[in-house]
Amino acid sequence: MTLLAVLLFLNAAFNAVVWPQFYKRVAKDPRARDENGKATPFLTVHVVLIAIALALALASVIAGIAALAGAF
Repeated sequence: MTLLAVLLFLNAAFNAVVWPQFYKRVAKDPRARDENGKATPFLTVHVVLIAIALALALASVIAGIAALAGAF
């Protein structure tokens, strides 16, 4: 159970560190906004992917806590 929890916490930490930094780069990319400043599909798709990754990070933390508590 401890190994499972450690892996889940490492996964959550990786996602919490990497994806917000990736968002900063995507948001600055010229493809992120059109000439009127409106978000393009490029930005929208990446925001959705980042949101999913961060939701999975939260799920990993919750599952890691459950693993430590012996729920698995």
